[in-house]
Amino acid sequence: MTTSKPQHLTVEIRDPSRADSAVAQAADISRTKAAEWIQRGLVQINDATAVKSTKVHSGDILTISIPDDPDPLEVKPELVQDLIVVDDEAHYVVIDKPVGVAAHPSQGWRGPTVVGGLAALGIDVATSGPPERQGIVQRLDVGTSGLMVVAKTEIAYSRLKQAFHDRTPTRNYHAMLEGLPDPLNGTIDAPIDRMPGHEWRFGVVEGGKEAITDYETLESFGTATLVDVRLRTGRTHQIRVHFSALNHPLVGDLTYGADAGLAAELGLTRQWLHAVGLGFHHPVTGQVMTYTADYPMDLQYALDRLRD
Repeated sequence: MTTSKPQHLTVEIRDPSRADSAVAQAADISRTKAAEWIQRGLVQINDATAVKSTKVHSGDILTISIPDDPDPLEVKPELVQDLIVVDDEAHYVVIDKPVGVAAHPSQGWRGPTVVGGLAALGIDVATSGPPERQGIVQRLDVGTSGLMVVAKTEIAYSRLKQAFHDRTPTRNYHAMLEGLPDPLNGTIDAPIDRMPGHEWRFGVVEGGKEAITDYETLESFGTATLVDVRLRTGRTHQIRVHFSALNHPLVGDLTYGADAGLAAELGLTRQWLHAVGLGFHHPVTGQVMTYTADYPMDLQYALDRLRD
């Protein structure tokens, strides 16, 4: 990544240390970001390009070219292909989120977001919450498509946020599992937490957070089974983790042990999982609001292949 009009910070080292520690202290940034700047060649010690392990001594001259990088948490209006507005109401908006779209900006994510897509459509959302996730009262994984509600007013944000905290909204998903679950209909009650040594992978972990998933078989194809899933809790990757723990991972979910050959045969490049239903009490009138979403093209294609 190139820099744009970098600012130069030059300091004289007083206390011996490693280069990343010295840069972090001089620029008031984390050591992780300091190490990144060093790796990008933005740091010199006595006119020589530094590496992370370079030792700096008293009297050394440290020069840092501070990059003008974009803020990864900035909400950028950007039209999101295939994002469908299901209901644009005075107090909230319900959308059908396509796969490959995050709910909001975050560190390490450079792709499209729901909040950026809504901004590009001229839909204003509530200002409550952190700046990068204003209006967000629930989230779907980047790799999961389907229904989401976003608050447009402060009263809607407050009441919907509390409702999801209290687990009163109904959320149901359709998922395609490998094999045939036993029993065909049931409940999975197993705690979930981050897997030790894995930054983005979760698992059933003793002492983890409570996670409860109800499921009902809809269709079986021998190699795979279509199930309706209802969540009582909302843990990260909950559906994917729970069925993987039963040795029935979601078709196409290579992260959690799915068969790559079956995924390729069905043309899938992600897990077969879609948030098909969402229901909640209107944040102002109290009326029960329910929404449904059709399968996107890639999931429908895989389902048709199995049915054939």
